[in-house]
Amino acid sequence: MTDSSLPVPVTPELDRLVTGYRRFRDTGWTPKLERWRQLRESQSPEIMVIACSDSRVDPAQIFDTDPGEMFVVRNVAAMVPPFETAPGHHGVSAALEFAVQILGVREIVVMGHGMCGGCRAALTEEMRGAERGEGGFIADWIAMLDHVRDPIVAEFGTEGRAAERAMEQAGVKVSLANLRTFPCIRRKEREGTLRLRGAFFAISDGLLHLLDEADDAFYPVD
Repeated sequence: MTDSSLPVPVTPELDRLVTGYRRFRDTGWTPKLERWRQLRESQSPEIMVIACSDSRVDPAQIFDTDPGEMFVVRNVAAMVPPFETAPGHHGVSAALEFAVQILGVREIVVMGHGMCGGCRAALTEEMRGAERGEGGFIADWIAMLDHVRDPIVAEFGTEGRAAERAMEQAGVKVSLANLRTFPCIRRKEREGTLRLRGAFFAISDGLLHLLDEADDAFYPVD
């Protein structure tokens, strides 16, 4: 049953969102009205999260944050392209520039996740050679993982959870390495005013893992 009280046509899919919006007004907006009034003037998040667009891994839900606490960028496989100055539309780079240079975030977390379709496609070379608009955009994007594919395939093959998890966690490390190609990020990390972290959320058991770059391993958070 769709909402007949609205003046515009509503599909069952949109109706679920509208119902959720009304719950948000009751439980998220009204009880935190003072917080929303503060945010009306400005935002000052101290942390940026780069996560996957996957519908199962919403950073605000996983970290149970309040409005204004995180500056979030989501895309396929939580990837960060390397710094480049070529003409084009650099969405992730623009978001990084805004978060680091304008908002002054003190921490950037790259969060990969289990069962990631983008990482699986990078592992199996799905959509390679596809036309843009028919899979080619995805293929171009996940080509950022090409250089880590061979050692993973050599050890685990191209199928199975061990191979997929290896690629998912390698993707986090690739994005961290690419973050450090940005001059402003390198400078702030060197000065100690910005910290980079890797994280991994396992959908199968709901556990968050943090990367220890010193020993190149992910450890679960108790």
